[in-house]
Amino acid sequence: MAVMTASSKPRNWPVRLLASTLGSLRATGDALAQNKVGLVAAWVLGVIVFVSLFAPFVIHESTPDVTQIYVAASLEHPLGTDYEGGDVLRQVLIGGQTVLIVGALAAALSVFISVTFGALSAYIGGWIEQLITGAADVVLTIPQYPLLAVLASYLRLQSPLMLAVLIGGLSWPVLLLAVRAQVLSLKQRDYVEAAHSLDLGTFHILFHEILPNMRSYIVMFFMFSIITAIYQQVGLYFLGFAPLAGHNWGIMLNFAWYRGAIFYKNSIWYIMAPVICISAVLLAMVMMQRSLEEAFNPRLRRNQ
Repeated sequence: MAVMTASSKPRNWPVRLLASTLGSLRATGDALAQNKVGLVAAWVLGVIVFVSLFAPFVIHESTPDVTQIYVAASLEHPLGTDYEGGDVLRQVLIGGQTVLIVGALAAALSVFISVTFGALSAYIGGWIEQLITGAADVVLTIPQYPLLAVLASYLRLQSPLMLAVLIGGLSWPVLLLAVRAQVLSLKQRDYVEAAHSLDLGTFHILFHEILPNMRSYIVMFFMFSIITAIYQQVGLYFLGFAPLAGHNWGIMLNFAWYRGAIFYKNSIWYIMAPVICISAVLLAMVMMQRSLEEAFNPRLRRNQ
């Protein structure tokens, strides 16, 4: 009866997956609450994310005024103006939406591919494991950023979603191999063997018995993936490999460099404002990641 009961509820897996995700978020929040540095970093990141996501709906793009090119900071333009007289502060406030969304989507795709195929390769083994690990080894041997730049210029990316898919589709091998190693160790545990003997199914064993024990590691790598994705996309925008349409921090840096901002003394905030915003996001995420590592790792807590 135990086998029939467990196998007769496969349709409930979306609810269970959602509950597991909410549990991971709750555990992450509790871990950050125990560390003051991590809590402050979380608040800073939360404010930046909130402003970046909702500012475009409140702040409208200003009309360029060619008579106010590279004007110094003033009450009318707190951060000065750009190469065509546009207000820099407005661009900074609305410029984080694309960067953060692309970073989060790319990281989510990378983690999904890594966790799913890494766990399957370790649990099933055989030719499937050889195929998946072989593909990961091939991708790892190719320098990632040059490959990303070539593909970005060749594919002529038309939307941030395509950029997120491209970045996430190339960022999975490291986590996949790490997940595979962890699953190879965990699948030998008694509770996993008991679930296997009850014939609970591969999906249940992987996503309810093995992977929940790796939640802290997956959450930390997800944050690291966001950091990497932000670095990569800003680099692509700066070099001109991504579409220079709209406003975001990477495009601001591209225009500041290629349209002569460095030759004007009043353009300092046009150059530094996006740099400061990107640095603040990345620093907050790094501090949160360190705080989570201290909270999840008993050895680090013991050494404090």
